Amino acid sequence: MVQSPSKPITLEEFLMLPETKPANEYIDGQIIQKPMPQGKHSTIQTECSTIINVMLKARQIARAFSELRCTFGGRSIVPDVSVFTWQRIPRDQNGEVANTFSIAPDWAIEILSPDQSQTKVTKNILHCLNHGTQMGWLIDPDEQTVFVYLPKQQPGVFDQPEQILPVPSFANELNLRVGLVFGWLLE
Repeated sequence: MVQSPSKPITLEEFLMLPETKPANEYIDGQIIQKPMPQGKHSTIQTECSTIINVMLKARQIARAFSELRCTFGGRSIVPDVSVFTWQRIPRDQNGEVANTFSIAPDWAIEILSPDQSQTKVTKNILHCLNHGTQMGWLIDPDEQTVFVYLPKQQPGVFDQPEQILPVPSFANELNLRVGLVFGWLLE
């Protein structure tokens, strides 16, 4: 849902607004509210974050964050799952994970919700890729398809259960098949 303020709002003004549930994003001068996650979306998001963290976080390779605000390149977006390599995770003066992430994730994962614009979500993934993201996934639960985006390449389409999904090089030990991802919906 696009919210049209009475006067144009800047990114800085947007960032001063209170957070909402579901989250608002700032894209091209507009405030756009993400849809409320539903069952399929939530299941895939939770399982995806968990498996990435189990495989990569313990060895300090990378960490997956759910619904993390990332502000960069004139936008403030909230990917469903943002994965950052360990050395790029913003930290505060105490060495703890920072509250503000002003960089693009290394891997952006979006899960399409019913009635959500695939075009809007794709534009966010492309924005990430244009600002240093290594890979983007767009997971469509209804079509049981994963679109894989890489910088300056045609997207890959993965819709066969036995297909292994490409992952960024830092996550090459993840061996995720299309059937596994959508099998989470049956558990």
